[in-house]
Amino acid sequence: MEKNLNPNTITGRINAKALELLEENPNGVRWSDMLKKLKEYNPKLHPKTINGCVWKLVENFPDKVYKPEKGLFKLK
Repeated sequence: MEKNLNPNTITGRINAKALELLEENPNGVRWSDMLKKLKEYNPKLHPKTINGCVWKLVENFPDKVYKPEKGLFKLK
């Protein structure tokens, strides 16, 4: 089941930015780069919140995101 991208929630904003980063990088984004870019996007975000959102990207957006190999996220 796909989650909504609610811009009023912290996780909604993180997820929206993560999907935006994937759109900008058609070859995919590595786990560590995704965490770094999301932290740069908003330094006030708690690292564990960012980590949790990235961890669940494939689970929350199965129709959009997949991992062709460990540590690499891509859009379908």
